[in-house]
Amino acid sequence: MIDLRHNRALTLVEMLVVVSIIAVLATFVITLTRRVENQSKEHALANAYALLETALQEYHEYKGEFPEQSKRDANFAATHAELMYEALRSVPDSRAVLAKINRVLIKGDSGDRRRIHDVWGTAIDYIYAPGDNFPELISAGPDREFGTGDDISNQDL
Repeated sequence: MIDLRHNRALTLVEMLVVVSIIAVLATFVITLTRRVENQSKEHALANAYALLETALQEYHEYKGEFPEQSKRDANFAATHAELMYEALRSVPDSRAVLAKINRVLIKGDSGDRRRIHDVWGTAIDYIYAPGDNFPELISAGPDREFGTGDDISNQDL
């Protein structure tokens, strides 16, 4: 007579195979989720850059120049962002464009001490020196540190 009890149980090898397949699928899903999240954040940053560029253009049309910020030092990115925000708020058409930026990206005190941040929470650096064609806006990127390979500039998009 054949004993059927032993055929119903799972072997250790079968269980390890199933666990391995689940681990591979979980890794795939996590990687894909992170990639999609980063792409959506980069897209949101591109939208913020487009609005800031429009506000800067409105400022230029009104004043005949861009707000000057010639000091190229990322350690002062928050100060640069505050000065840019203050300058753009001084022009009515620029202020109207700034109102369209997601409120989550604007941080700081009420009034003029506000600044624009990227989607990762770091102040956007603003750089413009006379003679430049257009101001440069720089995000520190996902690692939140300026000067690394993942920095995102409006001139790169």
